[in-house]
Amino acid sequence: QVQLVESGGGLVQPGGSLRLSCAASGRIFSINGMGWHRQAPGKQRELVAGITSGGNTRYADSVKGRFTISRDNAKKTLYLQMDSLRPEDTAVYSCNGDIITYDSMPRARAYWGQGTQVTVSS
Repeated sequence: QVQLVESGGGLVQPGGSLRLSCAASGRIFSINGMGWHRQAPGKQRELVAGITSGGNTRYADSVKGRFTISRDNAKKTLYLQMDSLRPEDTAVYSCNGDIITYDSMPRARAYWGQGTQVTVSS
């Protein structure tokens, strides 16, 4: 079994910062692309940022210049540094990864974490 576990969410004031982590565990052979998504109440889930296994990144326009995605392949961990947070960033943030396991190789499938709440409010 593969698990993705997020941490680092919480309550922060506007203009503040948070760093989210997503740790992958299980019988993992390799991890291809990974990403952070968010879903606010009453809204559809949206891609916040993505990163390839080689480190190429992409961001939603709404977070460019404020959020930074990174990964530590040795630790199988994904990060999201969020700076200059705004109330509209309030959402449940989830990570996902395109993962090849020892049981599924060479095929990859998408795995998702449970999510962590980020609330930006004064």
